[in-house]
Amino acid sequence: MSATTWKRRLPVITLVGVLVTPATTAMAGTHPERTPMNGHPIVQTDAGPVRGSVGAQHRVFQGIPYAAPPAGNLRWRAPQPVTPWTQPRDATKPGSPCPQLPSSYVDVTSVEEDCLSLNVIAPRDARRGARKPVMVWIHGDGVVGAGHFFNADRLTADGDVIAVTINYRLGVFGGFGLPGLDGAGTFGMQDQQAALRWVRRNIDAFGGDPRNVTLFGVSYGGLATTAHLVAPGSKGLFDRAIIESGFGLMDLPAEAMYPGLGAQPWFGWRPETEVTEAGAWVAGELGCEATDSAAALDCLRALPVETILAFPQVMNIFQPFAYGGHTLPQLPAQALREGHFHRVPVISGATRDEHRTFVGLFRVLAGNPVTAQQYPQLLTAAFGADKVDAIMRRYPLTNTESPSITWASVLTDRMWARSTFEQHRALASRVPTYAYEFADRDAPVYLPFPDDFPAGAYHAGDTPYVFRDKQFTETATAQQIQLSDRMIRYWTNFARTGNPNSADLNQWPRFHPTAGVPHVQSLAPDRIGPVDYATTHQLDFWAALTTSG
Repeated sequence: MSATTWKRRLPVITLVGVLVTPATTAMAGTHPERTPMNGHPIVQTDAGPVRGSVGAQHRVFQGIPYAAPPAGNLRWRAPQPVTPWTQPRDATKPGSPCPQLPSSYVDVTSVEEDCLSLNVIAPRDARRGARKPVMVWIHGDGVVGAGHFFNADRLTADGDVIAVTINYRLGVFGGFGLPGLDGAGTFGMQDQQAALRWVRRNIDAFGGDPRNVTLFGVSYGGLATTAHLVAPGSKGLFDRAIIESGFGLMDLPAEAMYPGLGAQPWFGWRPETEVTEAGAWVAGELGCEATDSAAALDCLRALPVETILAFPQVMNIFQPFAYGGHTLPQLPAQALREGHFHRVPVISGATRDEHRTFVGLFRVLAGNPVTAQQYPQLLTAAFGADKVDAIMRRYPLTNTESPSITWASVLTDRMWARSTFEQHRALASRVPTYAYEFADRDAPVYLPFPDDFPAGAYHAGDTPYVFRDKQFTETATAQQIQLSDRMIRYWTNFARTGNPNSADLNQWPRFHPTAGVPHVQSLAPDRIGPVDYATTHQLDFWAALTTSG
């Protein structure tokens, strides 16, 4: 099968989510805001003792292995137990990121497969038996990133919680498949499950409550959180969930992501059969074509990481999660709609201008801004010629914003808001659900948006408000810092009790699907309170347009 065929069937998807401020500072292996103190605390884990560091407000343990290095014969296998040790292991520096290539928005390269490690950031007073709430973070993107890029200092100190950030296999190393390969397309997700099991077994030694674990993630990490909500093997591994800009129910119209990219039924899910067929094709292209998968797999496992990474777009081809195997037996979107998910409270939300990130980076920055002439052509490709007039009446081109912004508004409403609202409804019909929209249209920007392209409340732009670092503090206004304080309180209150509310915060009612206007909490510097989400994003229009065929 040709490369062109697979580029159509398995689109190159970049799910931006690693775009927070610590990405540049954390690569050096230390964090500039932490002031080391005398003494190195030692904590006993079930594999051996680890020696961390103490700051003014925190005890930090970095680079703790939670599974064996997935290299050699363990490449593309379920995560295996680590080899125990007896002497204190240094945990004062983060572990290596998993294999990855740099992108236009984060300059990180790694060829190190010994990468399945996690970081524990705890308040300084946390000790065994303290039973503090635990928050486990799954970073976004799926092809770049690492847990230590996210600064949890303020989250843990202000919220009195313990944060765990993890590394997991990315791209081809986490999502590869071949016919007959057990776990095809889900190795990165299995890593996340292994990390959650480690937390259940070990977090008490760090002062955390192993029976009060909140799983949360953004973008691809939000998608992963959705996957864990429906995965049989994730049952009992966490007690609450926060989905930030996830897209478990989102499709991909033609032209929505990149010029020339065709429509896909799901943005983040692929049938296992498609993933294994793609794997067989890639294996052949890498010189490992064989009559049986076992021989091809042996050949591939012998290849250097650099050789695999050199294959064009190989990380993105295997970015989506595979369903139809034992890790995700059912299409997660279907499972969510049918109520086949774990019964835990959920915070679910998105940003006001989600798709500006993708239009700004992959069209405008790439030198292909949307023109007035192209706008109706794009609408035709995405939604059909018979829908163009109705959409242009609802989303007309104006003299006050560029066609690129108008196109982004169409896709924000049709793709992100439509699926996010459906996600709220599906979850809230069975578990306590708190819905939000991050609406700071002047949020500090850490992506290379063109100067003349207003980012708005862009995709994952809320992440630095929860993982607040020095760069954010120096850039943000006083009102934005206050919003960050409140978001941290909402998130950590929820981690503690399953309810984000407290007496000192604006009330955040639950989302009730049968209400005339279900409550969605708008989070903006100048206003925190209800927003009519369906009206703001013209969801009745899109529902009618879809129903009309």
